[in-house]
Amino acid sequence: MRKLLEAFRNIFSTPDLRKRVLFALALLAVYRLGSYIPTPGINTDLLEQLFKQYQGSALGIFNLFSGGNLRRLTIFALGIMPYITSSIVLQLLVVVWPYLERLQKEGELGRRKITQYTRYLTIVLSAFQSFAIARTLEAQGMQGQSLVYHPGLRFILMTMLTLTTGSAFIMWLGEQISDRGIGNGMSLIIFTGIVVGLPPAVSDLWGKIKTEQWGSFTPIAILGLLVLMIAVVAFIVFVEGGQRRIPVQYAKRVMGRKVMGGQMTYLPLRVNSGGVIPPIFASSLLTAPQTFALIFGNRSTHIQSFGKMISWGEPLYTVVYVTLIIFFAFFYVGIIFNPTELADNMRKNGGFVPGIRPGRNTSEYINRILSRLTLVGGIYLAIVCLLPEWMISGIHLQHLPVWMGGNWFDAHMWRFVLDGLGVQFYFGGTSLLIVVGVAMDTVQQLEAQLVMRNYEGFVRKGRVRSRRG
Repeated sequence: MRKLLEAFRNIFSTPDLRKRVLFALALLAVYRLGSYIPTPGINTDLLEQLFKQYQGSALGIFNLFSGGNLRRLTIFALGIMPYITSSIVLQLLVVVWPYLERLQKEGELGRRKITQYTRYLTIVLSAFQSFAIARTLEAQGMQGQSLVYHPGLRFILMTMLTLTTGSAFIMWLGEQISDRGIGNGMSLIIFTGIVVGLPPAVSDLWGKIKTEQWGSFTPIAILGLLVLMIAVVAFIVFVEGGQRRIPVQYAKRVMGRKVMGGQMTYLPLRVNSGGVIPPIFASSLLTAPQTFALIFGNRSTHIQSFGKMISWGEPLYTVVYVTLIIFFAFFYVGIIFNPTELADNMRKNGGFVPGIRPGRNTSEYINRILSRLTLVGGIYLAIVCLLPEWMISGIHLQHLPVWMGGNWFDAHMWRFVLDGLGVQFYFGGTSLLIVVGVAMDTVQQLEAQLVMRNYEGFVRKGRVRSRRG
């Protein structure tokens, strides 16, 4: 504890680092203040009931990444989702569009150009999503009442202007935190939106203890939940710090009077090189069919039934979610890591892997190891993301067709497996991974800043490993 307090004291005693931390905290406070400014013309009480009715659907996923703003339909209701979706689209286009591929290879100038395109696409997506939200709110109703006080063109235009401006402002906040603060701004905004829900979650667990919701089994169940949560967090920290070290030997070279090289070093490959990106991308794409089902479900029974099949806890949702996580794990690692280029650079600098010929053989060797690590990392992400969600809502195997054993599962499987524990477990799978991952990244950056200024960091021995490698 003394070591930790000393590290915090060093942070605030360094003028430049103190300025960065306070700047980031100030912008996050601005983001939270905007979370209490409602969009005009909405019946917020009915909207709250609507979210309870559609809990676990696309609305729940949108609400997660908006930090709870969508549930209250504040000016920041769209949150960071349009920016995330734009980033997905641009990274996919980099692979198939030669113009963007050339921009990416141009270095800092090209990346700035791609970032500019991402901003433009964010505005377009925000306008489209805000229009869809406005139309959906006009069409929805509860208890014979409309969610909108004065529907019409003026309400649609006001909602589009408000939500699009709010999304653009959040994007600006995130970029300012990344440039002039500490940590990744976009990730910290998502992190803040998730963490602010911790007090209500603690209150919810305390209420279940007081009311003995599970009878005499309640204290044991709550204790089991807390132990499992701590174990999952420890498991995430352990895997995120895991790496496969490939030995690299550099040959001796004589340059003038100096002898260069000759030392042994290691090429660290992370077990989870993609970080929280794969589950975020997967969650973002899964909201698309659910959003269409939410908007057009009343007009088509086929869309409505498909929306139910791919809703939270359904077997199809689980299969698609796992597939997307593993796919994006490989896709993202393929973007940020090029084994052929790495092998060529090693060969040019006189480096080689002992027992492996330089060039193509080294590239294939690194690619083989990286593929295995990525597969393990993708499976790990899927388990971490789905385990808490199964605890909340279960996995609805009883909804499978008869020929796949749906009736058998309904008759013989434990109900808590099929329907979950019915507890509002605070950290869902994706949110838990985001919270732990962003916290580790931020601590690592603070650690690096302290060490650079000749201060000791948060740990006494060793250093917090960067998850990006």
